[in-house]
Amino acid sequence: MAKREEQTADRTAEPGQKLGEKAYQKELARLHGELVHLQEWVVKKRLRVCILFEGRDGAGKGGTIKALTERVSPRVFRVFALPAPTEREKSQMYFQRYLPLLPAAGEIVVFDRSWYNRAGVERVMGFCTQEQATEFLRGVPLIERAIIDSGTILIKFWLEVSQKEQTRRLEGRINDPRKVWKLSSMDLESYRRWYDYSRARDEMFDMTDTPESPWFVVRSDDKKRARLNVISHLLNTIAYAPLPREKIALPTRQKAQGYQDPDYPYRYVTEKF
Repeated sequence: MAKREEQTADRTAEPGQKLGEKAYQKELARLHGELVHLQEWVVKKRLRVCILFEGRDGAGKGGTIKALTERVSPRVFRVFALPAPTEREKSQMYFQRYLPLLPAAGEIVVFDRSWYNRAGVERVMGFCTQEQATEFLRGVPLIERAIIDSGTILIKFWLEVSQKEQTRRLEGRINDPRKVWKLSSMDLESYRRWYDYSRARDEMFDMTDTPESPWFVVRSDDKKRARLNVISHLLNTIAYAPLPREKIALPTRQKAQGYQDPDYPYRYVTEKF
């Protein structure tokens, strides 16, 4: 089956400028419709899809995942953002806590950060040794090959943000009560260690960007373009087709047959708006 043709957004901005909200919403709505078709295809064909999102703090992973999943079923698109490992998990084989989360038939699993924590934050922040990080980088291509050979479609995205844009976004979190929860001491330290993360990223790409399991880099200084590009790439990676649907019509509502609304003292929410 041929892959579906990629369509570009009806952009109001010139290349290099931010994508306008109207053009963004129009294209996002179209892509959301295609994601519903993909979802139905994955369920019907019992496919297994695993999508990894990695990148620097402030690169836009959370917003991209939200745009990807906000119009589909959470029972099909299952999102995992694992907390720090427990003491028991630290004593296990490193991959052990991720393996049970891999998709079953008819599922698309999305990791907001993944086993690549070991190649990034754990390595840079000293939560693992250099030897453990090196062992991970040597072993992960073999494990990913086994995941792919089992029939799972594995897609890896790296969101790349510039120093200037990362600074703007993290500064924007400091005094915004809606975003301050997203700014941790770990974010501040990772901001300081920009080049340590750069070196870790470079070695990670060198050892884990394989023909069987490649990394796809997303330029994310423009969040809207990044979200559309990720969704478009996903739709063009997995061959699918819209499934036929029966025409839907609302049934006739039953007659009241004597039912009357009760005279009950409901406690209504105060209507301030």
